Amino acid sequence: MTSLADWTPPPLPTRTAMAGRYVTLEPLAADHVPGLYEAFSEDTSNAMWHYLPTGPYADEAALAAWVEGARLQHDPVFYAIRMADGRLGGIISYLRITPVVGSIEAGWLTFAPRLQRTRAASEAVMLLVRWAFEAGYRRFEWKCDAGNAPSRAAAERFGLSYEGVFRQAAVVKGRNRDTAWFAAIDGEWPALRAAYDAWLDPSNFDEAGRQIVSLRDLTGPILVARDPAG
Repeated sequence: MTSLADWTPPPLPTRTAMAGRYVTLEPLAADHVPGLYEAFSEDTSNAMWHYLPTGPYADEAALAAWVEGARLQHDPVFYAIRMADGRLGGIISYLRITPVVGSIEAGWLTFAPRLQRTRAASEAVMLLVRWAFEAGYRRFEWKCDAGNAPSRAAAERFGLSYEGVFRQAAVVKGRNRDTAWFAAIDGEWPALRAAYDAWLDPSNFDEAGRQIVSLRDLTGPILVARDPAG
């Protein structure tokens, strides 16, 4: 058993912006509503809401009502995602924040079409991971509906190892949810940080914006267990 006699529980996430190379995470505020509603309206099929516990929103007022409550919460702590061109691209959060054991989770990844599959989307997640480990958290978690194959693949792409499925873990929008668990721990952070930095470097992208070395190739060696569904 590893002694934690010298370990100090980390602080709660702060409501301050986190800036990266391609994106900035801003504490969710009422004035984000128009830009977020515009971004979310790009998804005319409402596919982005399928696995989320909320949405879609019928109009801007409905989104504003949700934001008004969400922005004041302490768990989850929500951030609006500001892209390099100044537009908003979505929402992301910390949740299940448990400093006493050093555990924290990424959640509520609500990415509009303009943000999906971009460097900015990847960096938004990386900023959460970076702050958590640099603040002293021991464990960074990612959980998703076990039927959400893209989310399961994304977890491993970010270097989070598969930890199993909790059966009948929740009911979401009237449907059963089995929950797939993924996580990274602090001992893996130095290798993850190097992988993130290497992938985000502008030299890793050609003139057309295509990646030269994939993030999956960079983080794959860090995984201690892989998702059998992958």
